Amino acid sequence: MEIMFKIVTVCTGNICRSPMAHALLDAELTKEGLQDRVSVISAGISDEEHGNPVDSRAVTVLSRNSLELPDHQAHRITDDELQDADLMLAMTAAHQTELRRRLGDDQADQVRLMRSFGAEDIGDDELDIADPWYGDAEDFDLAWEQIQAAVPHVVSEVSKRLKSS
Repeated sequence: MEIMFKIVTVCTGNICRSPMAHALLDAELTKEGLQDRVSVISAGISDEEHGNPVDSRAVTVLSRNSLELPDHQAHRITDDELQDADLMLAMTAAHQTELRRRLGDDQADQVRLMRSFGAEDIGDDELDIADPWYGDAEDFDLAWEQIQAAVPHVVSEVSKRLKSS
């Protein structure tokens, strides 16, 4: 079956938040039986980490949750990835702004803040996934918890879109 829906998770360097979101989304989509209809990739808005693997602190969080992305290599989101995505999940408002700038007005609604899914009790100014890069294990745990809270709502939304198409 052809992949019908493409998701891109996006953070700054593509070594911490977006790979964690990618791995968890893959796992949850598989649990829901959607792995043949949805593809997930991750990317960064910067190419400063190009070619690097997932940050070791993020690997620790993923391993603790029985997840991995062993072949991951960080990269900046390409124009083709931008054009092909049905949904881009930005980790912060700054990422969202950059993606929308690159896409233009016609496709701006394809870019959402990851935490905007299931965020009824979160203020608009608190929708960023915390950047753990400069922090320690607790900062990575916080980012993971924020991602983990959003993922079921993302999967639910994607499932609804697939049923209506």
